[in-house]
Amino acid sequence: MTISLGEPMDALQTLLNDAPERIDRAMTIAELDALENDLVGRTSPIASARRMLGQIKDGAERGATGKRINDIATQIQAMIDARRSDVETAEESERLVNDAVDVTLPGRRPRRGTHHLIQSTIDEIVDIFVGLGYTVATGPEAETEFYNFTALNIPRTHPSRAESDTLYLDYGDEEDEILLRTHTSPMQARYMEQHDPPTYVVVPGRVFRADAIDATHSPVFSQLEGLAVDEGITLGDLKGTLASFAKQFFGSDTQVKFIPHYFPFTEPSAEMHAYTDGRWIELLGCGMVNPAVFEHVGYDPERYTGFAFGMGMERMAMVRHGIADLRTLLDADRRVLEQYR
Repeated sequence: MTISLGEPMDALQTLLNDAPERIDRAMTIAELDALENDLVGRTSPIASARRMLGQIKDGAERGATGKRINDIATQIQAMIDARRSDVETAEESERLVNDAVDVTLPGRRPRRGTHHLIQSTIDEIVDIFVGLGYTVATGPEAETEFYNFTALNIPRTHPSRAESDTLYLDYGDEEDEILLRTHTSPMQARYMEQHDPPTYVVVPGRVFRADAIDATHSPVFSQLEGLAVDEGITLGDLKGTLASFAKQFFGSDTQVKFIPHYFPFTEPSAEMHAYTDGRWIELLGCGMVNPAVFEHVGYDPERYTGFAFGMGMERMAMVRHGIADLRTLLDADRRVLEQYR
């Protein structure tokens, strides 16, 4: 007895007849993949017909039926492949339209950053002194008491050595205690120890003091130290150098004056004031290097003279830009920072 696949084959013929219309209705690759699974996949009528071939005992009939099934599957698969090519082309064209870029439009430039006003002030002042022939040096922020005080002729009884003014990190033997430097002046001694005169150097950097933050004070701020040592340097050289700096930084019509002051490491000492916004404002401290400092570093005070000066970078920025409150410079508010780009 032979088994016929008459009804399943009729269903396959109907499937073949309906396939073109169903395939044409698939508008996306996802829809086409789902339809392919229905028409020729593992659960399709074609797969079911192939599984029933084993029930046909007559070899010739089984071969003819299998060939017919494969022909139908091949035709349907060919239609699916052709439709897939058309759909992929249409989707690619749509993507090209949606992703099109007008290359004639101006580019979108990323927002450029800039240095903070304090850093740009440091850079500009350093550039001025480099133009006057100075070199640039840096030093440690954690300093010994010897370099921070003793080498600069600051006596043991000076109030700046007290814990109320200075931030100590390690209490050791006398002169070996470690502290956060209170000024950039220790680099005067360190630099002179390592370099023979003539010496012309500026030292920018952060310094630390036990101050509460307010409109004019901060426990952390920036300074720039200057030192010039050579044969025959006079107070006139000091005044001429700093007057030249002030005119370059604040404007060519800037007036300055020097008022006597006291610093342990300079003698004589002075404050330099500048006339701006209708009033005189203190800018920096300066003076001729005290011979005692030369003796600490091994310079001959009979042969060499020199001058030193120190200024706060925040103060320079505030005076130049008319900023009344130091905390403005420390605020991370972009509306403030963008004014000084």
